[in-house]
Amino acid sequence: MNNQLSQEFGQVYVRIPLKKSPHIIHADALESDWESLLPSRDCSFVFGNPPFIGAKLQTTEQREQVHRIAALGRSVGTLDYVAAWFIKAGDYVRNSNARIGFVATNSITQGEQVAQLWPVLFDRYGLEIAFAHRTFAWGSDARGKAHVHVVILGLDRKERARPEKRLFSYPDINGEPEGSGHKALSPYLIDAGGLTDTHLVIKEEGHPINSMERLIIGSKPIDGSHYIFDKQERAAFLEAEPGSESLFRPFIGAREYLQGGKRWILALHDVPPNILAELPKVRERIRAVRDYRKSSKSAPTRKLAETPTLYHVNVIPTESFLLIPRVSSEKREYAPIGWVNPPSVPSDSTLVLTAASLADFALLTSSMHMAWLRHIGGRLESRYRYSIGLVYNTFPLPPEGSDLSRLEPLAQAVLDARASHPNATLANLYDPDSMPPNLRQVHQMLDRAVDRLYKRSGFGSEWERVEHLFGLYEKMCQPLMSGRKKGRRRR
Repeated sequence: MNNQLSQEFGQVYVRIPLKKSPHIIHADALESDWESLLPSRDCSFVFGNPPFIGAKLQTTEQREQVHRIAALGRSVGTLDYVAAWFIKAGDYVRNSNARIGFVATNSITQGEQVAQLWPVLFDRYGLEIAFAHRTFAWGSDARGKAHVHVVILGLDRKERARPEKRLFSYPDINGEPEGSGHKALSPYLIDAGGLTDTHLVIKEEGHPINSMERLIIGSKPIDGSHYIFDKQERAAFLEAEPGSESLFRPFIGAREYLQGGKRWILALHDVPPNILAELPKVRERIRAVRDYRKSSKSAPTRKLAETPTLYHVNVIPTESFLLIPRVSSEKREYAPIGWVNPPSVPSDSTLVLTAASLADFALLTSSMHMAWLRHIGGRLESRYRYSIGLVYNTFPLPPEGSDLSRLEPLAQAVLDARASHPNATLANLYDPDSMPPNLRQVHQMLDRAVDRLYKRSGFGSEWERVEHLFGLYEKMCQPLMSGRKKGRRRR
């Protein structure tokens, strides 16, 4: 870099070894006393690129560091490692005029981490977001190939906060940013100027607060795979024990739903003992499940050994149900959802909405809901992760009195467009490069209709949708905070 700088300016720059910056500590930053390195009153800026390590990838020592520094009490949280630097920096600058600026993983601006980290920074340490760069690709090789998607966050002490907050957006994630000025920025990196509470965060809810029906997780066998069969395994089992055929049901997980293929599962929930007595191969599977559960280190799993013919989570639908994959590719404009019929059994890699209407389908498959998912939901690696408590239970519906029945013909048009490509999987249909024009067209028609229910003039961008939804969410939470109960909306 010295050579490149010299060539650029025509002068020789030699800055290594460093001789004029003697105050360097080679140590674990989270275990060091920053005041001993530089008193905070003498500090102007705290900035850098801390390690991003996700909660599930941290060592035991790293996880303990984050828990100790975050001090979240009984709720130890699921914070990424980088969050500890923000908290430690907030504590460091509480008696100084220093500003903070860190490169960070974008996971601390979405999903469940927002409600864990940002109240600490806002309330415990009195910080405000001064500027932010929304997600962009950080290229680190000679070809500019991106290895990670990051954000940059700048924080000021509240009493020193500037009246205009700067926000940098990247229409092209690999390109240059576009800057804009705002009165306040949300930790979700949206304009918070229209909110009463500029520190508003979305918290997980145990039940829908939006009047939607309850969404549940699919069946979770905890069976050591003794009840689950692929096509060949099922055929071999039936050859040995033909009488068990009626006990098999299609087992639909996210992979089967999106990409095709079949698995099967033994459903023994209501099988009379006299029937099981005539099926020795099935009884072998029951004993294997009992033994598997007994050998578990988990006490609740060992308790399940007492009822080996039941799953841990038992969802055996008797009518058509709406299925939502819990994880979906971030490349898709829409997370594919749709109806599945009995006797199929949904797995715990899916979510299930029973008695769903076409209007439910229209809202959940719309760009409005996708905007909420993208910015409120968490990620698994970079894929969308659909959360019941965080995404579905908190999604703001159109204003009371909206005629949702107007969406039903367009919802049916989406289903009809899918059906016109009978040999394509949902993964094929929703690949942005191969999405059929007729399917894209009806989705766009549905999007415009849903948008107009929320705002008559529609929306010019996804960010406008998210900001509008935040305003509705804030209003939706106000009666909950005052203790008023909400009933289910008539449709």
